[in-house]
Amino acid sequence: MDVKDYYKVLGIEKTATAEQIKKAYRKLAVKYHPDKNPDDKAAEDKFKEINEAYEVLSDEEKRKKYDQFGENYKYYEQHGGRPEDFDWSQYGGGQGHTYSYGGSYEDIFGGGGEGHFSDFFEQLFGGRFSGGSRRQQQGPGRGRDVQATMEVSLEDAYTGATRQVEVGGSRLNIKLKPGLYEGQVIRLKGKGHPGRKGGENGDLLISIQLAPHPQYELKGQDIYTDLAVSLYTAVLGGKLTVNTPGASLNMNIPAGTDSGKVFRLKGKGMPAYDNKGVAGDLYIKAIVHIPTNLSEEEMNLFRQLSQLNENGHA
Repeated sequence: MDVKDYYKVLGIEKTATAEQIKKAYRKLAVKYHPDKNPDDKAAEDKFKEINEAYEVLSDEEKRKKYDQFGENYKYYEQHGGRPEDFDWSQYGGGQGHTYSYGGSYEDIFGGGGEGHFSDFFEQLFGGRFSGGSRRQQQGPGRGRDVQATMEVSLEDAYTGATRQVEVGGSRLNIKLKPGLYEGQVIRLKGKGHPGRKGGENGDLLISIQLAPHPQYELKGQDIYTDLAVSLYTAVLGGKLTVNTPGASLNMNIPAGTDSGKVFRLKGKGMPAYDNKGVAGDLYIKAIVHIPTNLSEEEMNLFRQLSQLNENGHA
């Protein structure tokens, strides 16, 4: 059985903070998500590996267990699966003392079910005994987590919303906070598979997928959009109404605005999740439209303007 280096899987250092772990996971989850890589077995396996690593490193208790036993697990197997008989100090388990433990393997690592995790994960966290043979779990065990994907519109991600999901025949209302991002995982504690013999239930892990939008493009927390500007407004200036995912607002267009000019509205982008008062910016590109189907009178006026312009530069 290969020992998995979860830090390497996420491309982070062992000293990574919780925020750095989340950021690395989010980036990889977006890249390897099955919906973006249909019929790609390699991407699917990578996505599962990424989720497995995040499942461990994002949980403080699991991360402690992994840091203590993960790298040394092969030595644990070689010594018959008896941690009380094994001197961990020579493998970084302490300074000159033998690791003392008086319980069973299941007690230290907890119960768990079969599932989409690797053998290493299940043996380290799921209570399997691997000292040359396997035995049936005896005590209570935690139920397996359930994973699901939820597609959310950019508007709902911007303003927040309430969604209803069905789990085990019952309907649950989920309150989505503003600032949802692609690949974010929402954990509903105790809504996964039932635990074994009175053990706690697993959790429901919902991965957020943002639906493509015809008008807006999201880059991080910044939102990009185009704004149609008439030739007359571009030349003379004026006010226009700009739609955002959350509301409409009025914007001043300076006289002499060129097509392609980008305006930045600070703080009008995507809100930061769980960080009230912080938001990205809204970038608006002016697209100047040339009028068509002009009347003869309008064409004559443009001819006069053209003549005035030529005379002014003579």
